[in-house]
Amino acid sequence: MTEATPSPASPAGSFAPLRRPVFAVLWAATVLGNTGSFMRDVASAWLVTDLSASPAAVAAVQAAGMLPIFLLAIPAGVLSDILDRRKFLIFIQIMLGCVSATLMLLSASGLVTVSGLIMLTFVGGIGAALMGPTWQSIVPELVPRGELKSAVALNSLGINIARSIGPAVGGMLLAAFGAAVTYGADVASYLIVIAALLWWKRPANTQDELSEHFGGAFRAGLRYARSSRELHVVLLRAAVFFAFASAVWALLPLVTRQLLAGDAAFYGLLLGSVGVGAIAGALALPMARDRLSPDGLMLAAALATGAASTALALGPPKWAAVLVLLVMGAAWIVALTTLNATAQAILPNWVRGRALAVYLTVFNGAMAGGSLGWGFIAQEIGLAATLWTAAAGLVLSGLIVHRVALPRGESDLAPSNHWPEPLLAQPVPGDRGPVLVLIEYQIAREDRPAFLKVLERLSHARRRDGATSWGVMEDAAEPTLLTEWFMVDSWAEHLRQHHRVSHADADVQAQLRAFHRVERPPVVRHLLALDPGRAG
Repeated sequence: MTEATPSPASPAGSFAPLRRPVFAVLWAATVLGNTGSFMRDVASAWLVTDLSASPAAVAAVQAAGMLPIFLLAIPAGVLSDILDRRKFLIFIQIMLGCVSATLMLLSASGLVTVSGLIMLTFVGGIGAALMGPTWQSIVPELVPRGELKSAVALNSLGINIARSIGPAVGGMLLAAFGAAVTYGADVASYLIVIAALLWWKRPANTQDELSEHFGGAFRAGLRYARSSRELHVVLLRAAVFFAFASAVWALLPLVTRQLLAGDAAFYGLLLGSVGVGAIAGALALPMARDRLSPDGLMLAAALATGAASTALALGPPKWAAVLVLLVMGAAWIVALTTLNATAQAILPNWVRGRALAVYLTVFNGAMAGGSLGWGFIAQEIGLAATLWTAAAGLVLSGLIVHRVALPRGESDLAPSNHWPEPLLAQPVPGDRGPVLVLIEYQIAREDRPAFLKVLERLSHARRRDGATSWGVMEDAAEPTLLTEWFMVDSWAEHLRQHHRVSHADADVQAQLRAFHRVERPPVVRHLLALDPGRAG
């Protein structure tokens, strides 16, 4: 009798990635590492209040940690795609460990200053910016495709476990032993993560003449993001949701003080409630997926967050506010995990880090811009009215964008490697270009509309994979001869296209071939640019 394999949507299947040793070890190490990071954040937030009573100084420390994440996410994504991700993560952990070790030594010696704390927090923010897309990019390497959504949900669960534990443990260490010991505990957490990464035997990246360099990889990533309609949908849904949902996060300290008559301890309790709610939401998410589509989950998250915003605007009793934040935490993790898992599922490995970095940039931009905007609005119309406005925006936008369906992410994006090697009279240098590729099809007149419809679908893949421009032309003397053309920056970039074409793209190309009315394959020509001013 064989044991049944749990489906990815079942409660048992939701923990299936933890049965895979590499994922389990890295997941556990990440939980400990994130716990240490939250402990460090608590120590820094408290330490700056000891050093200065200026609200500007407190805000500067917060901004120093967040600004690099917004500014450097896309370059970080480029690096995660062109470097060995395991080695890059080890470097980042060492960098972050050095930041916390420096803070530990300065705190122990009494030499820490506000400017020094801001500078080191900024360096820590750079590390966080580098780590975000890189860490997310390795998830598909650790689990099969069928377990990807569960793995993403477990990562979200781990972050919220750390969010619930880290501040509390950090606060206790801070009160009992001081900032130096708290920073030291963070250093220890990085050592655990480094040990786990050293234990992971990831296959080494192969370096050849087609390996991308930073500038070209940066342009390729932006070109992919510009041309991927599926990614556009994810970015739209993320921008709309987080822009409105950011109101509660931005105004929660003032809500705690002015509407709930709470103190700093109660504010910490509310933040902890968000973390606990997020854990509960992550655990319940597999069952929710059985009943709701990704679009249904996003709508439910928008409605629940809107309800939480409305409830807080009413100034409820403190016990009720805790329950409201539990609900909001669950809704938050549902939205975050749904969008993150969808983004992971629609991205091929060659550009995953860069495209995820674009997603993270939109997320952080929506949160930062939304927070700033809601702050100005609250100054004009008051806290309660602002929360009601944000709630209305969440509900209305949720209902509107619900019609823009999230992609299912079921396409096979593994390289098909079905393109034949180009026929060359002599070797072509990789940096020569631009390159014009022509594909000639013989299409019957009655098949032209259907052929062009399929070809239009393929055009997006051409641009995503490297084409800077694309078009189709007909022969004036022979109208049944249609020529698809696309331009690529260089010969090396075109050869990279050969390795980027996915099985899903191959299926579309097979549909095109079905319209080709002669037995021989479509003729493919590669034209290389010449400089008329140069001889030879």
